[in-house]
Amino acid sequence: MKLSVVIVNHNMYSFLKQGIPALIRACRYIDYELIVVDDNSNDGSVAMIKSTFPEVTLMENESHFGVAKSRNVGIRQSKGEYVLLVNADTISGKKTLENVVDFMEHHADAGALGVRMLTSRGKFLTESRTGVNKSWNIVFKVTGLAKYFPKSRLYKSDSDTWIEEEEFDVTEVDMVNGAFMLLRKSALNDVGAIDERFNNYGHDIDLSFRLRLAGYKNYYFPKTYILNFQENRVKQFSLAHFKQFYGAMFIFAAKYLFHMPKLKLPGIPRIFAPKYEIER
Repeated sequence: MKLSVVIVNHNMYSFLKQGIPALIRACRYIDYELIVVDDNSNDGSVAMIKSTFPEVTLMENESHFGVAKSRNVGIRQSKGEYVLLVNADTISGKKTLENVVDFMEHHADAGALGVRMLTSRGKFLTESRTGVNKSWNIVFKVTGLAKYFPKSRLYKSDSDTWIEEEEFDVTEVDMVNGAFMLLRKSALNDVGAIDERFNNYGHDIDLSFRLRLAGYKNYYFPKTYILNFQENRVKQFSLAHFKQFYGAMFIFAAKYLFHMPKLKLPGIPRIFAPKYEIER
């Protein structure tokens, strides 16, 4: 089997009902499986999947595990050469999955790949390319960890305008955003499972970094796109969100700040701006 698509769902009925048909359409020329790990939903998602999408492999958590642990459940079930971790609140382009699998097939050094992400109104999300938002950016700068991510523009001033052409450059990056994260299964087996301590946030950053530590490359591939509705940001001012989001930052800093492992890739760490590997 070529591709395993893993979606974690927690009360995302309407988005899942839109997203699954788009993924099935995008996989029509690929040998694939679609795995939905339902994280103890109570909105009728499970019944909808069973009745509407019988081809989907449905796994039901007995309690609320969180994204990281639930993704590990799906990964363990997967049989594909590649594993796509994708959020329930995303819509895939018609040829998105064909294009990204083809890219991975021609780049044996690739451990992970992300694509150009747009909002529902078509606005480009810069975290498609950087892999992190401004909050993580600040933590990396304050702790000094930013120097280990030379390809993520973390030393660029917040006042700098985004160069429009960079939205469409295929390039090597430090981090791949977990909203759409295509992984080479052999690389994933090499570095190990997702660190479940990160729960809902930060596990994609940690996994991206571990892939680089193992000598793999992460890529940003903007020749295709997804729509990201960012539904998980609605409750960003809740206490639970605060604890999980900022707690993940402290976990990451504690994991690497005091004992930074040596990167296998040459020329890192360095503080000055790197030369990007770009395809046009």
